[in-house]
Amino acid sequence: MFGIGGGEFFFIILVVLMLFGSDKIPEIARGLGRGMQQLKDATNDIKSEIHKSADVEGIKKSFTEIGSGIDTDGIHNTINGEIDKVKEDIEDMSGPIKRIK
Repeated sequence: MFGIGGGEFFFIILVVLMLFGSDKIPEIARGLGRGMQQLKDATNDIKSEIHKSADVEGIKKSFTEIGSGIDTDGIHNTINGEIDKVKEDIEDMSGPIKRIK
């Protein structure tokens, strides 16, 4: 958890107890919990607004719709052709490459 070890965590708890006292700790924890819940709710609201606006604009597409128009065979052939060119260039510079088994 955040790169904090057991001894360090214990020391932090001890310092917090000394600063605030045992009666204030539950109030502080509740306040932190409420704040984190409000932050989570706000981020969820922002996400939902972004998704709604994307749906209205027609921007949102599934990955299958996007990927259906891509010619993967042509891409593979192009990549393989480039790899072969590089292999030939290396062989021209250094001679044939022998694999040791």
